[in-house]
Amino acid sequence: MTSTPAPLRIGVLGCADIAVRRMMPAMAALPGTEVTAVASRDAAKAAVAAAPYGAAAVEGYQELLRRPDVDAVYVPLPAALHAEWTEAALRAGKHVLAEKPLTTDPESTAALLGLAAASGLALMENVMFVHHRLHTDVRKLVADGAIGELRALHASFGIPRLPDTDIRHDPGLGGGALGDVGVYPLRAAQHLLGDELDVLGAHLVRGPGSRVETAGGALLATPAGVTAHIAFGMDHGYRSAYELWGSQGRLVVERAYTPPADHRPVVRLETRTGVEELVLDADDQVRNTVAAFAALVARTGAGHPGDGGAPDPEAPLRQARLLDAVRRRAALV
Repeated sequence: MTSTPAPLRIGVLGCADIAVRRMMPAMAALPGTEVTAVASRDAAKAAVAAAPYGAAAVEGYQELLRRPDVDAVYVPLPAALHAEWTEAALRAGKHVLAEKPLTTDPESTAALLGLAAASGLALMENVMFVHHRLHTDVRKLVADGAIGELRALHASFGIPRLPDTDIRHDPGLGGGALGDVGVYPLRAAQHLLGDELDVLGAHLVRGPGSRVETAGGALLATPAGVTAHIAFGMDHGYRSAYELWGSQGRLVVERAYTPPADHRPVVRLETRTGVEELVLDADDQVRNTVAAFAALVARTGAGHPGDGGAPDPEAPLRQARLLDAVRRRAALV
């Protein structure tokens, strides 16, 4: 008789909107994972967030890391705090799922990945859209020659202006458009074109009165000469899209990065013979991400379940290097 593996018990450091609205419900719903504890500097806030899951409410992040009933930690804190609390969690013997970007610089990212590997612990960055089946289907269409030879990618992500008090406007907390919204089209370029991308040019824009960049763009190229045109911002009409342009047509994907679980993606295929809309199956990228993390823990640690795909442990470092290259190139323009 086969016994059921113990669930992966997850503690959450902080009550950020993405944690409360998307990640904790997915953790509670996925077989084999559960929310065990929620920490906040505000005990009342932790209690409200923990209540729907019967989880412990913990005052203070360090207190959660001391708990023996927590196997893994989710870190949805502001970007500037990711490195500190990811390291603290790893040193406490916890697996870590951290919000993107994992850190604000490649050196810190490399150090954390090295610490996780040396400790035999899973460390994963929470870039959810790469776990949606849509992008696998798009890559297959390109590989099958649906648009001929690939020539260029155009990718963009923009959101309406946030209140000036939002943490994404605070440089001390790692704010700024590049790491918050720019990471989506840049990661799409890596995901669809490969990691050998040279940053040919970049520009970052600081809006009036802002202490951080509020928009930007970049021009990248692969060794084969496929270009990627990237645009992003957080003072924009909403846009979440990319298109792949080939020698015989193009593929257009809307709602590319943050679709709800019940959304059926539409890929528009335009060729000289006409326009075809390919309606794909709905997929839950949040659930898939949690499952992928649980699967990574199962391979890294001792037998926790998971049915997600295998995340690349070096992907956060390659992404960090690309973000850094864009920032450095923008400073030269």
